[in-house]
Amino acid sequence: MNFRPQASKHIRLLLDNEKISFIFSPSYAVVVAIFLFKQIPSPQTQTVSEGQQKEKIISGSFDISKFRSDATWKKILTPSQYEILRNAGTETPFTGKLEYENRKGTYYSVGCDEPIFRSEQKYDSGTGWPSFWAPIQKDALVLREDISIPGEARIEVLDKCGGHLGHVFDDGPKPTGKRYCMNSEAMYFVPDKTQ
Repeated sequence: MNFRPQASKHIRLLLDNEKISFIFSPSYAVVVAIFLFKQIPSPQTQTVSEGQQKEKIISGSFDISKFRSDATWKKILTPSQYEILRNAGTETPFTGKLEYENRKGTYYSVGCDEPIFRSEQKYDSGTGWPSFWAPIQKDALVLREDISIPGEARIEVLDKCGGHLGHVFDDGPKPTGKRYCMNSEAMYFVPDKTQ
């Protein structure tokens, strides 16, 4: 952002090659400049959905054709799904309906309606959340830095449309050593037709 004074009471801003002119008294110029500077996202942030800025992407990519406005998500999702998927909430351990699902089948993201895990990848981690040692395919999920808790860096797991599913930890079983700790409300289960 470049400040270029123009006349005594004009400020011209060059913001992303767009010229924006303001007419203020000079005493307000500093306030406006500070406000505008704070509105510019850092190059290291990744915008996932309307008004939501997060940390650096580690792996995977979003399908922007599946992004929705906040108002649309509120219409599509139940209140508990919205809290988890759009506000990065967490369900109470041992309360999720999929924690105790033992049939063979596929787990889908509620937000994207895309397959994300298979029952063969699920295991009982004892944590109270459905846990998996790997996704159905490497590119089925987006992994992103999560520094929302000071001093506790974690890896957030998102679906392709930017919805929060849970976190991944390095305390899982072989062959990956990973524990994808998911929220039941963020997924639905489709059993295999032949059981």
